[in-house]
Amino acid sequence: MYEPVYIVGMGPGAEEMMTAEAVAVLEQSEVIVGYSLYLDLLGERFKDKEFLSTPMRQEAARCRMCFEQAVKGKKVAMVCSGDAGIYGMASLMLELKPQYPGCEVRVVSGVTAAGSGAAVLGAPLGHDFCVISLSDLLTPWEQIEKRLKAAAAGDFAIAVYNPASRKRGDYLKRACEILMENGAKPERACGYVENIGRKGEHAVTCTLKELKDEKVNMFTTVFIGNSQSEIIDGKLVTKRGYIL
Repeated sequence: MYEPVYIVGMGPGAEEMMTAEAVAVLEQSEVIVGYSLYLDLLGERFKDKEFLSTPMRQEAARCRMCFEQAVKGKKVAMVCSGDAGIYGMASLMLELKPQYPGCEVRVVSGVTAAGSGAAVLGAPLGHDFCVISLSDLLTPWEQIEKRLKAAAAGDFAIAVYNPASRKRGDYLKRACEILMENGAKPERACGYVENIGRKGEHAVTCTLKELKDEKVNMFTTVFIGNSQSEIIDGKLVTKRGYIL
């Protein structure tokens, strides 16, 4: 058996927003593998580690890099933003694991953007909610549209990941239109947070109609309330149902 390969969710990236377990695993690792942006966020504390990276869209190569280092006897950690198991690298690492007999994979949970962004806005996920990514890089838009319609039908609060990019500038607008076409009222309470837990953090509350025309980017997480959500004293709140 080789040293375990750890897949570490590093939250937004700042050390104070990592779990104690994540920090401890990174401290004991000899090699840290990850997308270059995430490695940059680690800061001075881990500067003595060996950093290895691949560009975007080379995720499988990055995973293989981890296993290859482990086979060499190194203590290896793969870092992901947020939680490694939520739109992170844990699933791909576990898919590839059978190709590397003797290697063990351990997943270290982190704070995903749905949780950290919700805390900035107030309590938008105070009742049943779902998380939907608008990225159609790996998921056909038709499937994303079905999930949006189902979320509207179920009156879920929604955390929206990957709401836009340079090539997908109108996807959030399309998503808002789908929700309104399927029962969500234009005045539904919503909000979004850009650069959660990082320099330039910026939060906005708005209605669904207003959200449709907002300009957001890949560093933004969007929150769409359910029919009981309200903006209270500037905070986005999805009520649990308590009688006051």
